[in-house]
Amino acid sequence: MEEEKDVIIAICKYINSNWISKEKSQREFASKCDIEESTVRRIKNIALGTSKTDYNMSLKTIAKICRKKEITLEEFFRNINK
Repeated sequence: MEEEKDVIIAICKYINSNWISKEKSQREFASKCDIEESTVRRIKNIALGTSKTDYNMSLKTIAKICRKKEITLEEFFRNINK
């Protein structure tokens, strides 16, 4: 179970540090990626350690973010693994 939480944290940290934190606002990132602002907030809070890691981000959400950031899912998960 801990390994799953570690994966969730790693994904959220990657998305937050590489993309969310570089946008003007969470709302702007959400709009660009066609996801809910509450999802962005949840990702950011998990990345910063201010929220529980019981969030199970869907592959659809990750795919939307990757599509807007012009990387493949394979590249994304390879970067998470580093």
